[in-house]
Amino acid sequence: MNGSPAFRETAEGIVLSVKASPRSSRQGVDGIRGGALLVRIRAAPVDGKANAELAETLADAFGVPKRNVEIKSGASGRAKTVLVRGAAPAASYPFLQG
Repeated sequence: MNGSPAFRETAEGIVLSVKASPRSSRQGVDGIRGGALLVRIRAAPVDGKANAELAETLADAFGVPKRNVEIKSGASGRAKTVLVRGAAPAASYPFLQG
């Protein structure tokens, strides 16, 4: 367990509180802001494109296949809960140490 509400480690993997920022000028993980991991994505939130890009961005950041990233809740909003399976311990990722 950690002191951050932005993530918690479970037997399945790392569960993240994510704030998606669609239509951003750049793509990537931008650290912990307001108790959530800020993820900037270029896609607009139309027809699931933003969620697909979010999953791809998180898969790249955590070094796991895209199929290991699952949006557990919040698929239609900016605030989401995401499970990343097969990730290394959270301490391995500097962007989670915000």
